[in-house]
Amino acid sequence: MGSSQAAVSFLTNLARAAIGLGASAAFLNSSLYTVDGGQRAVLFDRFRGILDQTVGEGTHFLIPWVQKPYIFDIRTRPHTFSSISGTKDLQMVNLTLRVLSRPDTDRLSVIVQNLGLEYDEKVLPSIGNEVLKAVVAQFNADQLLTERPHVSRLVRDSLVQRAKDFNIVLDDVAITHLSYGAEFSRAVEQKQVAQQEAERSKFVVMKAEQERRAAIIRAEGESDSAKLISDATAAAGNGLIELRRIEASREVAATLAKSPNVSYLPGGKNLLLALNPTR
Repeated sequence: MGSSQAAVSFLTNLARAAIGLGASAAFLNSSLYTVDGGQRAVLFDRFRGILDQTVGEGTHFLIPWVQKPYIFDIRTRPHTFSSISGTKDLQMVNLTLRVLSRPDTDRLSVIVQNLGLEYDEKVLPSIGNEVLKAVVAQFNADQLLTERPHVSRLVRDSLVQRAKDFNIVLDDVAITHLSYGAEFSRAVEQKQVAQQEAERSKFVVMKAEQERRAAIIRAEGESDSAKLISDATAAAGNGLIELRRIEASREVAATLAKSPNVSYLPGGKNLLLALNPTR
């Protein structure tokens, strides 16, 4: 009987110890939180509100139920968004902007109070569209291509300044895509075709002018040649003409002599061809 009471007492004490140990482990676990690499934490205290101090990497203590950690990822993250904006000459342009952002680690308590953990999704698309529309409206559609470095610099400077108002640091801002509306693209194509037609017409005019000059020079040369021949004939008689006729006859005779299809027949009236004496 005494041994069974001792066993019951031992089991009771063991259960109490296990419960106490479990409660202590649970309390200890709820009193610890871990901040991984590339992260920072801000504590919310039920009595004092958001604490200004930023907690660095490692394992830290807190008061259960009284304090709650808000953990931020402070590494640079990319964000991409598009905007359809109007240019100075009333053309619609589609631009895509990529930014690399991170929170200001010294102002994490203010970010939690005003924006929360999704601060970048709440702020960057709106200020990005605002800055793009404001900058694009200062340029004509063609200037966005010819002055693209200047446009990118204005967008970057304006967006960095606007992000500072929300305690966001931008490490890089870049315009990754730029396209025009269908009407502007069609107008550019028509302009290129018109320029090509103008160049072609200019070439045709230049060619006609050169041909006209060549015809004038040729006519002047023929006139001078005819005048020289006329003067030579008047001075020496028809001897030059007869000489040219003899030279032409010689060239014709030489050409005919080389042809196998030409036969020469003797002159006179006593010409007999293919006569058979036996008949």
